[in-house]
Amino acid sequence: MPDLVGTPSDDCPDILATGCTDVTTIFTSFSERHPEGRDADYLEWHSLDHRPEQHRLRKLRASFRLVSTPACRAARAVAAERFEATDHLMTYLFTDLSALDDFNALSVALREAGRAPYLLPTVERAVYRLNGMAASPRIKVGADVLPWWPNQGVYVLVERGQATGHDLVDVPGVGGAWWGGAEPFGPPFCTRDNSGLHITYLFLGDEPTEVAPRLHPLLLRRWTETSVEPLLAAPFHGLVNYEWGRYVP
Repeated sequence: MPDLVGTPSDDCPDILATGCTDVTTIFTSFSERHPEGRDADYLEWHSLDHRPEQHRLRKLRASFRLVSTPACRAARAVAAERFEATDHLMTYLFTDLSALDDFNALSVALREAGRAPYLLPTVERAVYRLNGMAASPRIKVGADVLPWWPNQGVYVLVERGQATGHDLVDVPGVGGAWWGGAEPFGPPFCTRDNSGLHITYLFLGDEPTEVAPRLHPLLLRRWTETSVEPLLAAPFHGLVNYEWGRYVP
């Protein structure tokens, strides 16, 4: 990651006084690869049609899609049976839980308009509340804006038990972290019980498969010295616009 100049935003009260994120709610959709190998076609449609439409929703602040390549799979520290089949991860960030009703209504309307030509097998859908965030001083930008910071990928942790990302943002290649705890919801927003689960996103400024082994020692210590149980600890690539087949399972 490049060395940038100046005072980090999170150490500058004048910057922080101008505003902060109003995101409270994280919706996640973990999916398998396309059953006919049409992952690139799916990513093209989802990126050019489905995902842009979601941003007409007043309470949506950001969305991003991640892909696990074969190299990403090989670099996983943990993949419990519950999440082992994950090849794709879609994330939406909302201002509050009430946004999910409009989110669902829009999805139904798009399907009825013939705008849903592809489906991926679902691994799990779940809702989390944003509990905390931290940015590495190296990247200068503040924790509030991490989802908009250009990254090379994201390292995702799904764990049972309370944990934060504070101790992980000092790892070289990690720009910062957002984390949150489960919000118990029924279908269609949660496909199985996620009580007690916790999700962490580590936004990466280096190649995801290179950052993964740097994280392993800290993660092993976290899991052996605390009661936190890992269910998924995995690097993912972000998409490259108009290179939809660049990163596929």
